[in-house]
Amino acid sequence: MQLVIRRYRPADKDTVLTLFSTGTLEHIRPCFYNVMTSRLYLAITPTLCVVGYLLGSVFGAVLFPAAWVGFIYYCCHEVYTSYVRDKLRTDMQDIPGNFLSRPDDCFWVAEARVGARAQVVGMVAVVAKHSGTEKYGEMFRMIISPQYRRMGLGLRLTQTAVDFCKEQGFSKVVLETTSTQLAAVALYSKVGFNHVQSNVRSQAVFWVFSLARVTMKRMEKYL
Repeated sequence: MQLVIRRYRPADKDTVLTLFSTGTLEHIRPCFYNVMTSRLYLAITPTLCVVGYLLGSVFGAVLFPAAWVGFIYYCCHEVYTSYVRDKLRTDMQDIPGNFLSRPDDCFWVAEARVGARAQVVGMVAVVAKHSGTEKYGEMFRMIISPQYRRMGLGLRLTQTAVDFCKEQGFSKVVLETTSTQLAAVALYSKVGFNHVQSNVRSQAVFWVFSLARVTMKRMEKYL
């Protein structure tokens, strides 16, 4: 098997959109697990069981915590599905126009070749940004198919994006990831990105994001 990193082609669109959607939505389950195993939520769930029993019956003791758990799962689900919905109808709908129309932007895919068969198994993009006189690159859409992880592909894609930013003369590379994506944070730290800011912001409404207890982590690497 050979892994090749190349520029996006229009023929890649369907595979890339599917990979983007499935790769993003897979974070719902670890997000739900993380929030439900936090100290606060571990305390809330049995408390609701007791309250339900005292206010009603055994049925209430089951219904109250079940409704709470279901509601939290909805919040975790909405954090990621709202993001996918938004991106599929905006920048991912026209990848050439949004990521390849300017010389300072680029979108790459990782292609696995097994004999004559080739399949897109990863992606990453860089978009040039300006802040005053400073020009820097922002890295987006880092997704790798599950069966091709732990093979160094994430490192190769990240390094491809960083090298491109150096060639363009950018001062730094920045990115955002969620607090639940621990493997991604570890990878970015390994190649020299530093965590500079955390905030609560997403396409989901604020209270949904807050109840899911997810924060956006902004990281940057100076070149």
